[in-house]
Amino acid sequence: MTRDENWLLKEKYRGVESEAFHADCEQLSSGVPLGYVIGFIHFLNCQIWLDTKPLIPRAETEFWVEKALKEISVQQKFRDSIPKFDSPILNNQNADLRVLDLCAGSGAIGVAVAKAVPEVFITFAEIDPVHLPTIEKNFLSNIAINRDIREKRCEIVESDLFENITGQFDFILTNPPYIDVKAETVEKNVTTYEPHLALFGGEGGMEIIEQIVAGAGAKLRHHTGQLWIEHEPAQVTSLTSLAHQYNFQIVNHPDQYGSPRFSVLTMA
Repeated sequence: MTRDENWLLKEKYRGVESEAFHADCEQLSSGVPLGYVIGFIHFLNCQIWLDTKPLIPRAETEFWVEKALKEISVQQKFRDSIPKFDSPILNNQNADLRVLDLCAGSGAIGVAVAKAVPEVFITFAEIDPVHLPTIEKNFLSNIAINRDIREKRCEIVESDLFENITGQFDFILTNPPYIDVKAETVEKNVTTYEPHLALFGGEGGMEIIEQIVAGAGAKLRHHTGQLWIEHEPAQVTSLTSLAHQYNFQIVNHPDQYGSPRFSVLTMA
């Protein structure tokens, strides 16, 4: 039995072999990604459902989101320490943090934030409307609240990047499409089964990234807002140039394998 088959047996069938299990093994052998066969993956203490087959969150994404969570938690604790006043203006200044999960897909990033830092308000922005019910399911199933309360904790918006997004945010977290459309580095089962809309970022993989950097300044709270963005290691130079062009300071960071994988941009 392969490693994936063992994981499938444990996660989906609780160790009990059955006819359905062997049928799923056939799917695995044909190249269907393990996450789609099981129906969910684990992501930072959350169970992320993949009902509509969004992009499957990777370990590299989990790595940097965990670091973002620490920064978000620190900032929220600082907000909590500021005395609340009766003034509506001051109350607005002391409001809980707002986080935008841009190019949300399954909603894994925003759901992980909501679970780790309950005070934060999350906006999920996803271009493909087919994935919006999956985002809601993941939010409700991991945060364990009903829809009425959900509306006080998050909003789920069909949006082409910032198109339908209102207000400003303390954090924008995004794993955008960043693979070069001409690249031949992606495994066949990924290009066959995972959504191309979430994978390919146009020429050099930089077209969506450039749109995000160009529009982020208007959506971040001045002086304190942060854009966390995942990218290819080879895109560091281009992204750094873009950041400076749009008046951002930028710090590049390696993933758990030592490759430059994500960057944090703040207004210069």
